[in-house]
Amino acid sequence: MFQNGGSIILNASIGGSKGFEGSSVYGATKAAIRSFARSWTVDLKHRKIRVNAVSPGPIDTPMTSSMVQSEEQGEQLKTILLSTLPMGRMGHPDEVAAAVLFLASDESSFVTGIELFVDGGLAQI
Repeated sequence: MFQNGGSIILNASIGGSKGFEGSSVYGATKAAIRSFARSWTVDLKHRKIRVNAVSPGPIDTPMTSSMVQSEEQGEQLKTILLSTLPMGRMGHPDEVAAAVLFLASDESSFVTGIELFVDGGLAQI
């Protein structure tokens, strides 16, 4: 059973806020996660449980590499992604982990119902 006063962090994606070709079902499921965070924020407020969502953008992980069939396609994908990112680089898994750690900690004790984008600014432009 989940303790009163805890913190729930849901893993969403910028795909729930931005439209990407060929990923409508993925985007819809990630948008649903954002909706869960909003609804559960209200549903669980009497138990003092905070609910937030983290929405990563392009993060340099093995999953990113698995989206392509060759190293050449990988470099093309990376070039395209980098051209769209205001920060000009892919994110790192430890940057997503730091955002999750913040939301799980007492440092975010007055933060609930949000979607925190860890995406180098991509979803904001």
